[in-house]
Amino acid sequence: MKIPASVQHWIVPVVILVAWEALGRAALLPRYLPPPTQIAAALYEVAADGELLRAVATSLYRVAAGFLLGAGAGMLAGLGAGLAPGVRHFFDPLVSFLYVVPKIAFWPIFLLLFGLGHESKIAIIAFSCFFPVFIASRHAALAVQKLLVWTAHNMGAPRATMFFRVFVPAAAPQLFAGARIGLAHCFVILFAAELMGSQGGLGPLISEGEDAARFDLMFAGIVTFAALGFLGDRILMAVRRVVLRGQIIGTVEQFVR
Repeated sequence: MKIPASVQHWIVPVVILVAWEALGRAALLPRYLPPPTQIAAALYEVAADGELLRAVATSLYRVAAGFLLGAGAGMLAGLGAGLAPGVRHFFDPLVSFLYVVPKIAFWPIFLLLFGLGHESKIAIIAFSCFFPVFIASRHAALAVQKLLVWTAHNMGAPRATMFFRVFVPAAAPQLFAGARIGLAHCFVILFAAELMGSQGGLGPLISEGEDAARFDLMFAGIVTFAALGFLGDRILMAVRRVVLRGQIIGTVEQFVR
């Protein structure tokens, strides 16, 4: 009997959770690894008094604003670099030089420029997101088939029409790939920035649990962070399926989802 794919996805996580719970109840795990039921109880505790909702709202605002700014700028600059040699020659050295540097290393600079509020987090999230989106967008524009461009040009399509009706649709699969990587960068940098200095958000909640040796509370914050990242990725992939529904037809992706 074949197990449905929707069930197969949950086999390993469920086995891990069951084993984790059993080992925790048998006192075979260290104190800093509380069982899942204890983490769930801590999650309910902070959710009941409204602290979790406020923290989630704050972190979501920061990551959403940073992602929109960073991904938007990265796509525009990347497509421009792919289409215009002058733009490409301007951005390529800068991106090559800065891309390998951990973006959290710039946190003190953003902190001095924007302070402890939302602005510093949004700015460094956008900064971190820009680079993978730029690189994907640049290569996406350069990978557009010349035949599509020549056909549109020979049919008298103006530049704006060629950009929005030829280049962007043809580059869309790689644009979404870059956006997905950029979204993951956003959550990583948000986590680090909120832990290093923040007013509100999930980072301080995790730090509070660590400082008070409430490891169940600490894991509750981490689980919430992971859930937000998972939800954001699923939403982005849902948008991708709608936008690329015509391009997915006939590809391997259509049959393996």
